[in-house]
Amino acid sequence: MSRPTIGVLALQGDVREHLAALTGAGADARPVRRPGELDAVDGLVIPGGESTTISKLVDIFELREPIDKRIADGMPVYGSCAGMIMLATEVLDGRADQRGFAGIDMTVRRNAFGRQVDSFEAPVEITGVAGGGFHAVFIRAPWVERVGAGVEVIGTVTGGPAAERIVAVRQGNLLATSFHPELTGDPRVHAYFVELARAA
Repeated sequence: MSRPTIGVLALQGDVREHLAALTGAGADARPVRRPGELDAVDGLVIPGGESTTISKLVDIFELREPIDKRIADGMPVYGSCAGMIMLATEVLDGRADQRGFAGIDMTVRRNAFGRQVDSFEAPVEITGVAGGGFHAVFIRAPWVERVGAGVEVIGTVTGGPAAERIVAVRQGNLLATSFHPELTGDPRVHAYFVELARAA
């Protein structure tokens, strides 16, 4: 598969930015709002936004069961920020009624780095992504407090007050970061995911 088709869950968040980054990384990128659109993609990006809102909209647009099934069948999925929360098996400081896809065996803390005004940028070294540290943008971001045996920690903050916090993980075909690579102009994380989708 020379050019995988990758969808971006287009219910809320940085949809256009992810579409542009995926296209630049060699994918045929398209928005996904309906089950039929999900059927046509080889992989899916769950963008940042507000995880409780995304949780509700997934039900309204009747996408929860189809996404759960595609994840179970091995479809590659990448979640950034709120997308990381949606992929976690356990969420701390979340709302009682919010539900994710529970694809990655990890515990994440919602808004762990603070509120919007506490947004920051920091270097992150990402295993499997060449070219040195990734300049990561964190906006009301989660961090990972626990990972299961099958989860690979591929990125931690390398400097500042958040040093050593886990901010990037992979479990099989599922990838998650607590930061927003679509806002940086650096295509390497999206290229990593496109290669994962191509290999799958």
